[in-house]
Amino acid sequence: MLIDTHAHLDDTRYDGDREAVIARARDAGVETFVTIGCDLATSKAAVDLATRYPFVYAAVGVHPHEVKHIEDGWYGEFRRLAGREKVVAYGEIGLDYHYNHSPPKLQRERFREQVGLAKELRLPLVIHTREAQEDTIAILKEEKAGDVGGVFHCFSGDAWLAKDALELGFYLSFSGMITFQNATLLRDIVKTVPLDHILVETDCPYLTPAPHRGKRNEPAFVTLVAEKIAEVKGTAAVAGVEEIGRVTSDNARRLFKIP
Repeated sequence: MLIDTHAHLDDTRYDGDREAVIARARDAGVETFVTIGCDLATSKAAVDLATRYPFVYAAVGVHPHEVKHIEDGWYGEFRRLAGREKVVAYGEIGLDYHYNHSPPKLQRERFREQVGLAKELRLPLVIHTREAQEDTIAILKEEKAGDVGGVFHCFSGDAWLAKDALELGFYLSFSGMITFQNATLLRDIVKTVPLDHILVETDCPYLTPAPHRGKRNEPAFVTLVAEKIAEVKGTAAVAGVEEIGRVTSDNARRLFKIP
């Protein structure tokens, strides 16, 4: 059994067949989903999905692309949403200097604010970082984010980022990217990360793993991520894949306090 620790089940690409997508994942052995907010509207949608399905949990927060849209009252709304029973994390938040959809200075300010809010709410963090590794780690250290911990989602950084994240007590979550042909460095990092600090995710509908690249991603494909981790770790036998599922699910339950 597996836990997809990072999905966007509210995405409009699922509007025509969301029930079928969830059913396929359950049939494939995905027992639990964490669906992620990227702004106020999608955070509310994530909480609504968690309310509707007993096996879905939610994270709320504002993605770095969207922080320019934060308005007065948003943080109050997040405090209210965080009081809902099945909200298990704050995120995804962080820094993204690749597109700079929000100005970098504003991203850093809002990142600090949201780390502070997560600490107030005592929720672990779901971290997004792209081309901003140094600033991300510096802010997490300065804001004492290790007090609540969290996960670097869809990890794609280098070895030093993995080391610093683990030293902060964070988990690393791997997605379908590790199945990409050119992801040799990422697979080398997977080899070095202790299994008790690894999570698996799809980030669906994005980052579809091989052999389904070019198609819409969905939670059922998290099995392919687990299989690749088993292969990289040298445990590609069936028992090895089952062990990856068991340990990563235990890790997710521990981090997100999922029963």
